[in-house]
Amino acid sequence: MRFYTVDLNGAEKVIVSVDGGRLGFLTEELGFDFLDMNELICRAEEDPELMEEIVEAANAAEAANAEGAAASVNAARALEISACKLLAPIVHPLQDVICLGINYEEHAKESDHYSAEAFGGERPYTIYFSKRVNRAVASGEPIQSHADIVDRLDYECELGVVIGKAAYGVTASEASDYIFGYTIINDVSARNLQTRHKQWYMGKSLDGFTPVGPCIVTPDELGDPAMLDIRCYINDELRQNSSTRYMIQTVGGAIAELSSGITLQAGTLIAMGTPAGVGMGFDPPRFLKPGDVVRCQIEKIGELTNPVK
Repeated sequence: MRFYTVDLNGAEKVIVSVDGGRLGFLTEELGFDFLDMNELICRAEEDPELMEEIVEAANAAEAANAEGAAASVNAARALEISACKLLAPIVHPLQDVICLGINYEEHAKESDHYSAEAFGGERPYTIYFSKRVNRAVASGEPIQSHADIVDRLDYECELGVVIGKAAYGVTASEASDYIFGYTIINDVSARNLQTRHKQWYMGKSLDGFTPVGPCIVTPDELGDPAMLDIRCYINDELRQNSSTRYMIQTVGGAIAELSSGITLQAGTLIAMGTPAGVGMGFDPPRFLKPGDVVRCQIEKIGELTNPVK
């Protein structure tokens, strides 16, 4: 099952798709009134049967449309996802996004090469940092370059994890029970600010620096999050080409470690780090510039595409 947030006549609406993202149905036309994706996730936390009810309603609507019954007044309309104006699946995250830094070995090597002072040294433990997101950027929307303060703009294609219910003291083996779904996150980064401030918050948190999408895929459809191809293209040139199996810290391990002392609330977004091939990893570096198009792909989720403005 996939969930999308769309702009429908200026209003934010949630769509559910049970056919892999070709067609979808407005949840409100299926009988579920959600203000936004955050409310859907929080209500699913409170009502364990809600997700099954949504699936049943979507399957029934799909069958009705196949039989031509959608013309009836009360039937949900089948919408072509490709024809909808997508928003980020979670437009306004309830909290800062939690990010994992240097979570692929080859990315660790290229980061050390770029700046041993900022990224080098021993890393016996996972690096965690937060990323402010006033508004997540949708697929198709521009990445702001902030050229007045940024001269080294970079991209990072990452697997995003959406927490589905409050998690505290969760073990790695239990973590899957607390996941609502998965998405793609582009952890856009201002390397000059990141290295200047000797910490990563400002360089990661400028307005428009968090494209997310195109949807949230539920765990039953995605399968093993550690067996996904992950790629990033800049102007159709393949830059990042790896697999989530090369993550140093796993999804379950990250949830277990974080929840050992932090309550991860429903709706929390976790960005699982990026593989090698970012702009700073080239010699000389190949940073983004206005007019470039960044295309992030993760197997079984889809594609997140954003021009640089």
